[in-house]
Parts: sequence; structure tokens; C-alpha cells
Amino acid sequence: MVARARDWLRQALRDLEHAEKAFEDGYFEWACFSAQQSAEKDVKALFQHLNIEVWGCSISRMLESLPDNFKPDHVLVDRAKELDRHYIPTRYPNFHPEGAPMDYYTRDDALRAIRYAKEIVEFCRNKIV
Repeated sequence: MVARARDWLRQALRDLEHAEKAFEDGYFEWACFSAQQSAEKDVKALFQHLNIEVWGCSISRMLESLPDNFKPDHVLVDRAKELDRHYIPTRYPNFHPEGAPMDYYTRDDALRAIRYAKEIVEFCRNKIV
């Protein structure tokens, strides 16, 4: 396996920056999606660091499948589950009964998603360093 953890980490930071900028501009659905992407990529960076191949987009599933000495507590996994819920509905109108994703996401949703992503970023980076 080619070592790409650094690439995943760099993109994860960029996605987190995008989440914050989207939040500032009032694009709360995109802030939530970018926060999800940031956390997903940081978890994938940790797997790369461990030389373990991982597939999928579920942050919580990936965290739960880490080796025992790398697993987070249930609080972080629960936060990851909330981020997992932002993967599809933030982008596709047909996920909702009517309206566009922008009609369903709030400032508080985005703030929470960014905060949870930052916690997952910190968790992963502390395991890599």
C-alpha cells in the first residue's frame, strides 16, 4: 500500500476550511457536508497510517472498526453518526419530501457538524503523531 496518509490529512484540513467558509456565507448544508468529508478523510488518514485498507463513507463504522488500541469512546462514535447523516441529504433534493437541502439545514446544524468534525480531526491526528 502506498503511504498516502499525509495527502488525506491535507485534504481533510482543506475540507474543514471549506466547511467554515460555507458556514460564514450561510451555506449550512454545504458546511455540514464539508464537515462530514473532513472527518471521513481524517479517519481514512488514520487507517493509511496504520497500513490498513478501508472503504466506504461511514465515519462511525470506520471508527468502530479501528484496532482496539485506536478505538475512540462511544461519544465520538455517536458524533460521527451525526456526521454520517450529512453525507447524502445535504446534497440531493430527492432525499427530502419537498424542497431543497438548503431548506432543511440550520446554523446550529452547521456549527455542531463543524465542532464534531474538529473533534474527530483532533482524535485522528493525536493517533498519527
